Amino acid sequence: MSKLFQSEKVGNLTLINRIVRSATYEGMCDAHGFPTDEYLEMYTALARNEIGAIITGFVYISPCGRAMHPRQGGIDEDAKIPVYKRMTDRVHSNGGKIIMQIAHCGRQTISKATGEQVKGVSTRRSFYFDSTPRQLTAEEALSLAQRFADAVLRCKRAGFDGVQLHAAHGYLVHQFILPSINNRKDILGIDKERGIGTYFLEVVIDKIREQCGIEFPLLVKISSGDDYGNNFTQEQFVQLIRFLDKKKVEAIEISYGTMDHALSIFRGRTVPLDIILKYTPKYKTGGAIGRFFRKWFLYPFVKPSLKMFTPTYNLSFAKIAKQHTKIPIICVGGFRTKQEMTDAIERNETDFVSLCRPFICEPDFVSKLTANQEYASKCTDCNICAVMCDSANSTRCYLGMIA
Repeated sequence: MSKLFQSEKVGNLTLINRIVRSATYEGMCDAHGFPTDEYLEMYTALARNEIGAIITGFVYISPCGRAMHPRQGGIDEDAKIPVYKRMTDRVHSNGGKIIMQIAHCGRQTISKATGEQVKGVSTRRSFYFDSTPRQLTAEEALSLAQRFADAVLRCKRAGFDGVQLHAAHGYLVHQFILPSINNRKDILGIDKERGIGTYFLEVVIDKIREQCGIEFPLLVKISSGDDYGNNFTQEQFVQLIRFLDKKKVEAIEISYGTMDHALSIFRGRTVPLDIILKYTPKYKTGGAIGRFFRKWFLYPFVKPSLKMFTPTYNLSFAKIAKQHTKIPIICVGGFRTKQEMTDAIERNETDFVSLCRPFICEPDFVSKLTANQEYASKCTDCNICAVMCDSANSTRCYLGMIA
């Protein structure tokens, strides 16, 4: 049997195979961050389909850090525990393992969503979210670190099999890591020896361990690079891996980028310009003339900077990570065939593969892989599902592959 379909451990969790459903925004919670029946049913369906582990979409740990997406989930209050417990019970009864991804958006949100001024690591503006955040005081930052720990304890009480700390994609923890954003001069600033900011991340990890114990699995998602002027270097990436190795987290998921250049995170084979101009807040354009101008005159100047889809596009960084840690590495990005996944595992380039979009259009993707050696995902990487996360719609495939 291929290693891809052999069981493997993440901390004290035994997964039935090496395939992970990566965190995917659902758009299935109410205005207060409570999961709806649609949310519960979607995760129940995934649990029936032989996925090694399921990671939820990002869930806010405090209202001040919620995303601009109108239907994001929250784990910021005890009242939500029983609702999530209903979902984890269903997942477990169907043989699944489920991990909650927790996050704070920092500067990558809008005041309309949080109900207050946006706060960040520094006052540096986000290109996409286009507002100047107020810099968090050290006291406020450490208070948020405690909110992360409190959120993890709620996850544990709600029956989750572990948590994933979102330290990627330009959200708050990532903002502390990146020298391009973190220009602080206090203890929360950049560590001169490492060249990255790890103090906040370390406090969060330590508080989680203190509050929830060392046996509760803690995974961390990181970005291998960004698209800012002074790009995150390979040496800085290695320093981050070494730091996480020292902290003995249960697994590290390797992703890429920030939401300022979101199409470099979830790369597509095409760019759905018409959908972007209709739904994406930054580029939303009223009227046919305005859309025509942006589409045919501005886009050609932007296109050269976009990273387009290539198979297994983060795997080179997963290979580097494995040279510097024995912690299990999960690689997300561009896995679409059984052969690609099998090769990556067999060559010891990653320990697990994780996928997002293929599970949107085919929740039973793993079952199809086991039945057919040559099977490839039906996902065309059109990225319409990703762009539509900015709408009030539930996340789904827009090519009619699922109902």
